[in-house]
Amino acid sequence: MDLAYLLTPVMTWTVVGPIKFLINSARARRWAFNLVGNGGFPSNHSAVVSSMATLIALREGIGHPAFGVAVTLCFIVIIDANSLRQHVGRQAAAINRLAKDDTGHQGLRERMGHTVAEILGGLATGIAMGHLIHALFARG
Repeated sequence: MDLAYLLTPVMTWTVVGPIKFLINSARARRWAFNLVGNGGFPSNHSAVVSSMATLIALREGIGHPAFGVAVTLCFIVIIDANSLRQHVGRQAAAINRLAKDDTGHQGLRERMGHTVAEILGGLATGIAMGHLIHALFARG
């Protein structure tokens, strides 16, 4: 059984999460626990899907149907991270402004999406992780 396909997304998420936390903390000049999972550099989601696409490309080749599925998934995740989630964040900001005088309103998270730079950072990190995992779990 080849565990590289299972370990790739897990290892990528495990590596990228602390990197993002430290970068967000350095930018905020405090521990940024409240920013975990809400955007930031690099994009975890972009890193995870691109690491899997990279591993599939390296192991099976870019002509393999699984690579096409992985690239399609990458596009869906990136579009969601950049477009849809940013719109959700803007809506949350508008709701928070409208409900600022309502004592029962619990503020909604406004930082939801990723910038293009954050997505590109995630893609670069994911591609690097795919190469690293391919080298670590090379088929004998």
